[in-house]
Amino acid sequence: MNESSPAPYAGLVTRATAFVLDVALLNGSLAVGGTVLGLAISVLVPGESRIDGSVVIAAIAGSTLALAAYLVVFWTLAGQTPGMRFMGLRLEPVGGGRVSPGRALARVAGMVLAALPLMAGYALILFDERRQGLQDKLADTAVLYAVGEG
Repeated sequence: MNESSPAPYAGLVTRATAFVLDVALLNGSLAVGGTVLGLAISVLVPGESRIDGSVVIAAIAGSTLALAAYLVVFWTLAGQTPGMRFMGLRLEPVGGGRVSPGRALARVAGMVLAALPLMAGYALILFDERRQGLQDKLADTAVLYAVGEG
């Protein structure tokens, strides 16, 4: 990001839309994978099977970890997730350059913290000059419109 020219910082609605698209894409993929795995298990393992609370907790934990990995991998390798690409957004460090895995992990942790006090950490996007939420401030990143890219 070049500090001498005004940067087209992305707003809350565009960013939220990109995130919803990413969650839908990931959940759809996990649902298909889970269905295939469940069908394979039902064919290979005879008898009646039941799903108890520990399986549900493991599935929720697994999908949460999958989302974190999805975000870290895409931010690190491409600077944007598929949802961000669809919405014309990119993530980069405030000083420019590429997002490191450590910075991406810090941003994911910041997303969790931003959600805890009734999403107040995300409300910062509405008032900050660079439209940074808590997660961006912790990771020193900014979400910009990918003008002229692609």
